[in-house]
Amino acid sequence: MFKTLLISMLLFMTTAPGSVYNFKVDAIDGGKINLADYKGKKILIVNTASQCGNTPQYADLEKLYEKYKGKLVIIGFPANNFHAQEPGTNKEIQEFCTKKYAVTFPMAAKISVKGDDIHPLYKWLLAESKAKNFQPEEVTWNFQKYLVDEKGNLVAVFAPKTQPFSDEVIAAIEKHYN
Repeated sequence: MFKTLLISMLLFMTTAPGSVYNFKVDAIDGGKINLADYKGKKILIVNTASQCGNTPQYADLEKLYEKYKGKLVIIGFPANNFHAQEPGTNKEIQEFCTKKYAVTFPMAAKISVKGDDIHPLYKWLLAESKAKNFQPEEVTWNFQKYLVDEKGNLVAVFAPKTQPFSDEVIAAIEKHYN
């Protein structure tokens, strides 16, 4: 009986959904971003693109990052999934973000946020989003935002056109801050 229980527990632990803190992603500068380093902070995960109508959101994402420094980290994930609006190399993307928008928040290396080659982090985000009935359930365009709370739980999804300083984003970020 104990052996069966132990096997069942091990099977559950290996098949249970992972945590956002289990992910390490390649950074745009060649290093690594370990999401476990952000335990105790909220994380805003945003798929980005340099040639999109939403690209000016970089400026407000940077301001948001500065405003909530110490409580919130923003991580940009360049992706070329929508009308080839992120065609550059990691180096070109990094230069663009730094020179045009003075981005200092962490940026991941370019990934895919949908399709057969979807990055495992985005696969996790979409599964969590679907399980919680968040809308949109799929990544619909560049600059879709996923908010993870201080304990690693997905707590909100914001459509691409939702501005970083919108009332709903600010309310979600400030929720439970004391």
